[in-house]
Amino acid sequence: MEQTKVAAQPTAQPLGIVKNLYEDSKRFITLSQRRKSMLLPLNQILEGDCIDILQTFPEKSIDLIFADPPYNLQLQNELHRPNMTKVDAVDDPWDKFASLQAYDQFTRQWLEACKRVLKPTGTIWVIGTYHNIFRVGAILQDLGFWILNDVVWIKTNPMPNFRGVRFTNAHETLIWASTGKSAKYTFNHQAMKALNEGKQMRSDWWLLSSASGAERVKDEKGDKAHSTQKPEALLYRVILSSSNPGDVVLDPFFGSGTTGVVAKRLHRHWIGIEKEKKYIEIAQRRIDAVQAAPFDPATFNVKSKAKTAPKVAFSALVESGYLQAGQKLFFGKDQTKVATIKPDGRIRTADGFEGSIHQAGSHLMNDAPCNGWEHWYVQMDNGIVSLSEVREKFRLEKGLYEERSS
Repeated sequence: MEQTKVAAQPTAQPLGIVKNLYEDSKRFITLSQRRKSMLLPLNQILEGDCIDILQTFPEKSIDLIFADPPYNLQLQNELHRPNMTKVDAVDDPWDKFASLQAYDQFTRQWLEACKRVLKPTGTIWVIGTYHNIFRVGAILQDLGFWILNDVVWIKTNPMPNFRGVRFTNAHETLIWASTGKSAKYTFNHQAMKALNEGKQMRSDWWLLSSASGAERVKDEKGDKAHSTQKPEALLYRVILSSSNPGDVVLDPFFGSGTTGVVAKRLHRHWIGIEKEKKYIEIAQRRIDAVQAAPFDPATFNVKSKAKTAPKVAFSALVESGYLQAGQKLFFGKDQTKVATIKPDGRIRTADGFEGSIHQAGSHLMNDAPCNGWEHWYVQMDNGIVSLSEVREKFRLEKGLYEERSS
């Protein structure tokens, strides 16, 4: 059986643009050989079709994918405002497909290519409108992705419905998915909570406007250079929530390069794939202009301490004398809900239930999940403190952080 062949990749070009992988080359190697030998083209824009180019990437090599594919808006005629000025709508050739079936086939192909290169612990974000996002979501599920959230980006400056025959389309939908139902993945919950003034971030993102003002990239005529440029604030949330410094972020529809701009600011590696040369040049200029602050792990690491701190068993606090057998615990600072610490590290509630701090807390919450470290409190010399605070004191005084770093 004849093996598929592709051209060997040419050397890097000015502006960091890697030329089309399939043109003007006489040196051929098998696709399987290329996959084994190729290093990821980090921090580069690759010119060409993402379906073809992704076939040359090593399997399971990407940490995070953000995809802003064609929406297939199906615009048939020009749009005009009430004053008869023309609306600069999305009517680019790359957004046109012969049929819904053709669009579905295209969507399945690029999502299959993305899944092959995504690490088992990686995730993918896909953004779209009502024209395409439901079709994309169904195909994601057909391919075995597991949808974690659909996030609604509610625009504060949407384009009105000038004809007055529909509601104004004031939002776009982002689907966030892992590689499978039981797959582990990155989610920097505490970072998102901090961005949201200490409150758990919800899936409706209200405060983000379409790219406008100084952020909107213009061409030499002063018109917007890309019809669907996304705001940097949107990508900031996506990348910060779902990746860590040094991770590789892929954007298969790179456009004006917003993904690369934000990834560089946050010290992630990035890879962009784009078919249109004019967009590649715009994106490269934007990224080159970014002056990221020097990398400092302590500054840019936003992982939750609960996930990175050394593990400590509740029984270790009892054995070491930080807590005492027979000492009283209070549930949620409510001194009417009391439990007593047993010598073996379990606790006993007033109604006779015995179990771990988590099991006993769940018992008092009608079997709802409970993190006992956060819900149980104890009276100490400095007042009532959570078990989490006692545990942190134990870590510091026992030098557990130093042991991990050495």
